[in-house]
Amino acid sequence: MTPASHDSWGRVRDRLRAEFGDATFNSWLKNIELEKIDNGHVSMTLPTRFLRDWVINNYANRIRQLWCTEDTKVQSIDIQVKPLDKKNGGTRKAIIGLGEVTAPFEAAKPVVAETASPQPSLMAPLDPRFTFENFVVGKSNELAHAAARRVSDAGDSVPFNPLYLYGGVGLGKTHLMHAIGHAIAANSPEKKVLYLSAEKFMYRFIRALRFKDTMNFKDQFRSVDVLMIDDVQFIAGKDSTQEEFFHTFNALVDQNHQIIISGDRSPTDLEGMEERMRSRLGWGLVADIHPTDYELRLGILQSKVEQAKITIESRILEFLAHRITSNVRELEGALNRVLAYSDLVGRSVTLESTQEVLRDLLRANDRRITIEEIQKRVAEHFNIRMSDMHSARRARAVARPRQVAMYLAKHLTTRSLPEIGRKFGGRDHTTVMHAVRKIDELCENDLSLSEDIELLKRMLED
Repeated sequence: MTPASHDSWGRVRDRLRAEFGDATFNSWLKNIELEKIDNGHVSMTLPTRFLRDWVINNYANRIRQLWCTEDTKVQSIDIQVKPLDKKNGGTRKAIIGLGEVTAPFEAAKPVVAETASPQPSLMAPLDPRFTFENFVVGKSNELAHAAARRVSDAGDSVPFNPLYLYGGVGLGKTHLMHAIGHAIAANSPEKKVLYLSAEKFMYRFIRALRFKDTMNFKDQFRSVDVLMIDDVQFIAGKDSTQEEFFHTFNALVDQNHQIIISGDRSPTDLEGMEERMRSRLGWGLVADIHPTDYELRLGILQSKVEQAKITIESRILEFLAHRITSNVRELEGALNRVLAYSDLVGRSVTLESTQEVLRDLLRANDRRITIEEIQKRVAEHFNIRMSDMHSARRARAVARPRQVAMYLAKHLTTRSLPEIGRKFGGRDHTTVMHAVRKIDELCENDLSLSEDIELLKRMLED
């Protein structure tokens, strides 16, 4: 196999990671290996039959499309299992041609050891650091905190069902979920509490289908007194998992058992979630956790310093609270870096050493590119109106710059695809995905457009 083939596969992998995100890529796509390319047929392998089947059903068409953009001679991809199926007498595979996905599977031989696999633990561990005592309350999170307290102290009553907590990354949703779990375990040790991520719920459901164990799966989830699901947005677009979650949700509500859910946006803004599911999620109390203000950030730092039983100048904490504004996780990480540096080099923490240690982080917080800024720069560069970024006009002179702006927003900001779409006249996240793919493809052959984008990047990042 030629070095060019490996380079092509490397670019396909990079685009898969950019398109589906690190979590999905690491879970399902990371272990795909390129075996050979022969007369337009690409042979690839995965280590298990389960992984292979999941990739074929969910990502094969997109992998084939990306291969075709890299090499127009590619006609099909062949995904096989190695070495497990060969050990059992032959390779079960699927050919993905240029048309629809076809899967001429042979009947699989039963594998006794696989069906006898032990049940993994359902419950995700609760972090002992995440308690109500360690949660700093401010205006941005006081409603969510009060609601979490009420649920954990409610005893046999159910004050709101579900309690839905939402907010951006690192603002304290998971902390409150763990705090509720700890408090219920302390106040009502007889209660059966189950906490896990939506991603793990999906994996457990898939596993139950795989081992034909769905009745046991249903019994496990519907027999709990309190069910807590973190990051529910993960199951958006996953219809079978949503269907099972919907029925689990209804069964627990009918039994008057408590449900607590967290997400990165409100139920009404969950793209890819069925309307009936969005409606259920908004039934009880929906509590938003806003970005932190200066007072809350300073309070969090003071609390962390007290817990660690260390002394640090107040002006250093004030400096960090002013400069690290993105989220609590990053704020705490900054403090930990400063303290670790002091401990490792044996020097006291000063304002100067803090600025030196956090130089990269401070620069990133000083310069956060916004989607509005990108739109303005792109509109000026291509000589169109700012309003065209939000309009429904589809003429190429307007549509192409709009796609460039979406592409830059995806690569230069931390905004999600749905958030980017909303900034462009309320467009769907699939429109943004299409724009990103289109610009990627055009840049490979259009040197002028590629140079335009590089110029815009430099202008925006300066």
